[in-house]
Amino acid sequence: MRIVIYSMLVLLIAIQYPLWLGKGGWLKVYEMERQVELQDAKNSLLALRNAKLSGDVKDLKDGTRAIEERARVEHGLIKEGEFFVQILPTDKASNTQATKQ
Repeated sequence: MRIVIYSMLVLLIAIQYPLWLGKGGWLKVYEMERQVELQDAKNSLLALRNAKLSGDVKDLKDGTRAIEERARVEHGLIKEGEFFVQILPTDKASNTQATKQ
């Protein structure tokens, strides 16, 4: 009777091994689902970035406002007839010294 019980126990363990630790086992499926969720999160971030870049490309192709804005911000260019005014912050230390003298 013990031989039957032990052989059944060994068969049960042999059947359970692929279910838990095999190629398509529960642990592998769980790990793959986690990887899929991480990749989906990355893909959604990249999709947002691509949508923004697509909008920028469309603006650059269709209108002059985006080109003009980039020229002003990145290169400091101005149109004809415009004046560039730059206001610098005052230095507090020099102001207090000037008022004390």
